[in-house]
Order: sequence, then C-alpha cells, then structure tokens
Amino acid sequence: MTQRKKTAYDVDEITDQPKGWAKWTPFVLLQITLYFGVCFVGLTTVETVFFDPVTSQITFVIGALGIWRYGWWFTHAVRSWIYGRFVYPKMRREGQEVWASGWRPRHLHFMMTTYKEHRDITEKVIRSICREIRDSGVPGTIWLGSGDQYDEDLISDLLRREMADLNVTLRIIRQNQPGKRLAIGLVLRAMSRNEVQNDDLIIFMDGDFILAKNAVGACLPLFKLYPDLQACTTDEEVLCIGPRWVANWLTMRFAQRRLAMQSHSLSGRVLTLTGRMSVFRANHLLKLQFIRLLEADHLEHWLWGKFRFLSGDDKSTWYYMLQSGCRMLYVPDAMGYTVEVIEGSGMDRMVQNFRRWSGNMLRNGSRALALGPHRMPFFIWWCLLDQRVSMWTMLVSPVLAVCTSVLLSPAYIVGYAIFIMITRMLLSLFLYQYARKVDLSYPFILYFNQLINASVKVYCIFRLSKQRWSNRGDQRAGEGDGLIATLQNTMASYLTLLYVTMLFLGVTLMAGLAEPPSSAMIMSVLGLSGPA
Repeated sequence: MTQRKKTAYDVDEITDQPKGWAKWTPFVLLQITLYFGVCFVGLTTVETVFFDPVTSQITFVIGALGIWRYGWWFTHAVRSWIYGRFVYPKMRREGQEVWASGWRPRHLHFMMTTYKEHRDITEKVIRSICREIRDSGVPGTIWLGSGDQYDEDLISDLLRREMADLNVTLRIIRQNQPGKRLAIGLVLRAMSRNEVQNDDLIIFMDGDFILAKNAVGACLPLFKLYPDLQACTTDEEVLCIGPRWVANWLTMRFAQRRLAMQSHSLSGRVLTLTGRMSVFRANHLLKLQFIRLLEADHLEHWLWGKFRFLSGDDKSTWYYMLQSGCRMLYVPDAMGYTVEVIEGSGMDRMVQNFRRWSGNMLRNGSRALALGPHRMPFFIWWCLLDQRVSMWTMLVSPVLAVCTSVLLSPAYIVGYAIFIMITRMLLSLFLYQYARKVDLSYPFILYFNQLINASVKVYCIFRLSKQRWSNRGDQRAGEGDGLIATLQNTMASYLTLLYVTMLFLGVTLMAGLAEPPSSAMIMSVLGLSGPA
C-alpha cells in the first residue's frame, strides 16, 4: 500500500446536541437579555435619527423593504415548523411501521467519490457506511469513484481487516479523466452494466461525509411508502477543523439550511439534492440522458459561449429531477457530518465557497426558473425567483444607509447598525431552533453572510463561466487568456459597474436623496438646447 504522511484529525461525531428548551440555559437567556438591553439603550439614543423630517422617507423605504424580506423569512419559518412538527413525524411513523413489517430494499448501493482524502476521515466514512449496511440487514456495494491508488488501497485494506464478516462488496472504478463529474459518470455507467435494478436505492455521498447512525435507515422506508418518491436529501452538521469563526459561520449556514429545506419539502420538492448525501431510486440514474447531463452539464451564454460546469453535480441531479416532475423530500433526522478542513486563510476559503455555491445556484437557477410554475409547485418556482431578486434587494438598505449618512446625517449609520443588530437577532431566534447551540455571534455572522453572499452573487452573475473549487485541488475553469478573453472580461466588468451604478442611482432617486435631472439639463447635455 502506498504510504503518505497525513495530518491526524479528530473527526469524532458530535455527541452534545441539546434539543428544545435544553439549549436555553439561564446564562444564554441572560446574554440575550443584555444584548437587547444594549440595543434598547442605543435605540433611545438615536431614535430621532429615524424620524427626522430629513431622513423619515429613507426610514420608510428601509422599513418597507424589511417588512417584505422578514415576512418572506417568517413564511419559511412557519412552513418549516409545520413540516417538522406535523408532516414529517407522520412520515417517520409510517416509515417505521413499514420497516417493522419486515420490508427491506433488495440491495444498497453507495456511490462514493474521493481523491487523496485524509486517512482518518476516509476510515470514519467507510466504517459509517458499513454500520448502515449491517443495521439494514441487506447486502451492500460500495462503488468507489477513485482517482488515486492511495484511496483504493486504504479502503480495501480497511474492509479486509475489519469487515470480513459483512456482506459488502467494493467495486473500484478508476477515472481516466480528471473531475468529480466524470468520476460519477463512470460509476453510473458501471452500475448500468451490472446488477443494479430500476427499483434499487443508490446513496450518493462524498468521501468526506460521515454518516450518523440510522442516516440511511431513516430514508429507506420512505421509498416503499411513496412510490412516486425519486430522491431525498439529508441533514448535515459540520466538523470544522479550522478557525472558530469559520466553524460558527458554517453552523449558522447549516441552521439556515434546515429551516429552508423543511419549508421547501412541504411542497414535495427541494432546491438542492446535496452531493454530501442523497438517496435516489435507480431508475432515473441508469438512463443515459441523466448520466450525460451529470458528466457534461453546460450552459450556452451570450457572452461566455458554451462552457461546462466544474462543480455543482448536486445541482445537475436536482435539475434533472425537477424537470422530470419527480417528488423530492428532505429527511431531517437522517444526519451526517461534513468534515471541513480549513488550510490557509479562512476568509479566502469563505469567499471561494460563496463563489462556488452562488455560481452553481445562478447557473442552474435561471434554467430551472425557465421551466415555469406549471412544471413544479408554485411555491418552489417563487423561491427560485426570490433567489434572483434577493441578491439585489439585500444591497438596497446598506446602500441607502451609507448614502444617507454621507449626504444628510452622519449619525444615520449608527441608527442603521442598531436596526441591523435588532433585526438579525430576531431572525437568529428562529435559527437557534435549528442550531446545535445558541451563539451570540449569529446576528453579526448572519448579516455579513447575507451582505457578502449578495455581493458575490452580483459579481458571479456576469462571470458564470469562471469557476474555482479550492478544496478539491484548487480546480479552475473559465480562466482563459488572449484577446477574446480580455474583451469578455472587460464586458463583464463594464456590466458589473453599470448595474451597480444603476442600483445606487435608483436607490438614491427612489428615496429622494437626489433629484432626477430636468428636461432642460438633459437637452443641454445632449447639445439639443436652442439658442439663447
């Protein structure tokens, strides 16, 4: 076996996950009380800033926009509560009855891709897969999409050493071209040539995703219970090996994900089938159309021409299921652990993750939106539309606050900061229900997460072909050179500047911070004014 020196990492599963009121300790309640107390003192100090005749119109615009956005958030929160409190518990109870009756799938197929993963992580992943196979009581096959002998030897040796008594088969498919998409495509082609049947269940998962106990078992009976169910996606928690602020940011994002996923699942669809772990019925996955979409998914763009997607294989599988009218669900008690190893700058990794996530959303969102509300539940279509709008609306209030502070009242930015502290804490109170703990950094992380995410989306929407996957060997695409690439980049920069300028001008005109030019001024600028 090839030996490589790898840093040892502590990737033990999280055992301290208080539920319900257990998170709301007296110390936590004291912290939140003090937080709101500070906000109240600040608010009473700058109260006149909001209602000054000079700035009251700006306050009205920010408040109206806030009511719209927070109303949409509240809609998701109510839908999520309904799904988590009433709809899914009924599904789980009926699924448990199906399982208790003796039903089992014929075979479990784990489609796993990995490339030079850390040894500790890989061993944890394989042991968690084998535990799920053992608990299910049915044979299993691990289909390993590999690009390096190190991973193959490591997994083979582990299965021989520790799982000799388990009915599990390892099938290694060595990819002959680089890229995760092609690795998955090769595995699916191998499946289609072997014993996989249309009604078998295939678990897609990454090589750094550790399954919690019963992660697979919670999903399996749902496919028997609902014959129209074609895919389900699962819950995630993060094991972050890196700066604490990055860990807090990731746990906050996963709390957001739980809230949104439960809301979407109430409509029988989701907005992504995470590549970390999703379960599929095999009938669609064995079709050549599905395999080719996954291998060579691409867009035709007026500026960038035809380009392939580098990452976002989970968005491609989701788009195929969405356009096929398939039912998709989120299973909140099917848990797994994503291992994030932050090497180098945490801020750079954060921005690069945003570029990858936002780029994948933008590249797939436009074509999904074009399917129309008749191809999916209206609420899901409206969520796709909201994704396109919210990246601009998120920038309106900070632009207004900065412009008001510069042009009218410097103290307005202080009042706006207090407004942000109050509103983001109110939103965080919803998120705490889905988080592992109550953390007072959430309001601040949430705001900067929204601001940076919106800014990155505005940047990416004009550069859809530019892709980077920093935690997968720093793969890149769309980084061309030469005259054509220079002209394309210049046009992208021009469009970014044009749209951002239009945003600033539109916001300042709408709020009355600037006066629109008179017809006489326009005529004069155009040289059309008559002689004096």
